[in-house]
Amino acid sequence: MDRLLNVTAALSLVLLILVLVSVRRAHIRVEYSVSWLAAAAVMLLLSRARPLLEAVRRWSGLPDTPLSLFLFAGGVFVLMFFRFSVVISHLRDDNIALAQRLAMLEFHLGQVRKSIGPNEN
Repeated sequence: MDRLLNVTAALSLVLLILVLVSVRRAHIRVEYSVSWLAAAAVMLLLSRARPLLEAVRRWSGLPDTPLSLFLFAGGVFVLMFFRFSVVISHLRDDNIALAQRLAMLEFHLGQVRKSIGPNEN
């Protein structure tokens, strides 16, 4: 089990570094990086603090400590993916509304150009 916890700690560190580098290079926005950083930090904390992980295992009623770690991590990541799905849905709706407004503006601009006449451009 120690090897599994060490691998989990290493992967958590890799995720932390990856997110920090991505924020620095502006590949990910800061408000989205916070949840990734928090998830990686919690995974690192749980993989290094054995008594805390045992408390999570007892609280969840699971028979195995590594199973509780990965169940907790899976739940956190599912919640994060749901949050990002909501954000993407809102962005899609905003893009549709923006495209509709642009089409209306182009239509009105065409009407103004027709009313001015072809000789007064």
